[in-house]
Amino acid sequence: MTADLDNPDAKQDFQSAKNAFDRGNYREAVAGFERTLALVNPYSILGGEVQMWLVTAYQAKGQMSDAIALCKKLTNHPDLKIRKEGKRILYILEAPKLKSRPEWLTQIPDLTGLSEGETRDRTANGTAKISPKPQKPKPIIESVDRSQVNTKDNQFVWVALIAVLIILGSVLWAGWSA
Repeated sequence: MTADLDNPDAKQDFQSAKNAFDRGNYREAVAGFERTLALVNPYSILGGEVQMWLVTAYQAKGQMSDAIALCKKLTNHPDLKIRKEGKRILYILEAPKLKSRPEWLTQIPDLTGLSEGETRDRTANGTAKISPKPQKPKPIIESVDRSQVNTKDNQFVWVALIAVLIILGSVLWAGWSA
């Protein structure tokens, strides 16, 4: 059964599914989006938006066939904006995968085992050594001898002002004489 846009259960499920997606909990997000979709009209704008989120969650979870199938369904949605977005995402999902060499990729080390106060230093042979977190050096504040500071006016402002007036005058004179 479908409900209207004011269904509080649908809104709550939709928001919690988006929050789960933002946290990277894609399994929970897929379940939440599917629950929301059962509560709303899939042909409404909200239903289309929920399905777009569900496509993205399927993709993030690795369910590419489900994402592509739902995206194909969205290309026939009554709302023009959702149809266009569905076609755009379908084009991306069905694009051929480029081959890449392992040396083109950067390996990201797993840092989940480190405590807050430790950093992991990588060496050339791949082994790791644990060192304490480096301390920030304290800034050195030097006192300035104010008697050594040059405070004499060097007349730069007056020279610049006169140069600007000469340039403006010559531009105006050239404009009148032409």
